[in-house]
Amino acid sequence: MAMPTHIVACGGLVEDFEGNILIVKTHHGGWVFPGGQVEVGENLMDGVIREVKEESGIDVEVSHLIGVYTNSAIYKWYDGVTDVPTKVMFDFACKPIGGELCTSEETSDCKWVAKEEVLEYITQPAIRARIEEYFKFDGNVEYKEYVTHPEFEVKLSRKV
Repeated sequence: MAMPTHIVACGGLVEDFEGNILIVKTHHGGWVFPGGQVEVGENLMDGVIREVKEESGIDVEVSHLIGVYTNSAIYKWYDGVTDVPTKVMFDFACKPIGGELCTSEETSDCKWVAKEEVLEYITQPAIRARIEEYFKFDGNVEYKEYVTHPEFEVKLSRKV
């Protein structure tokens, strides 16, 4: 499979009206907030709405952009052969508007977790950093470049 030079992805930080955050358990990455690659011909907001629905069963509306992130690490895909290119990720704050929690081909569990407890579930440093930016959001979008391999390292962080 030929990979593009950049993968464009989006994530949805979904907070309900009681202050709970939606998280999903993936088969490869443990607990994360919903998100994934934007499909050909799809805009970013439609992509995040689709990804949240696919991974959790929850329908959302997009509120605002929280952060733009670049994972500039080059590493091997789960097949151990294919190089994964640079990823550019757009994280959006979202509000639930319907649907019912359910798993998918990509997720083995999903749940609403109290905001003050959500980081207890998250083991991936990059996902933790992005959730922490959501918690600190002050109206200015965060831009962060990091690498995840061989270990997590922030290379650049600034508000834009």
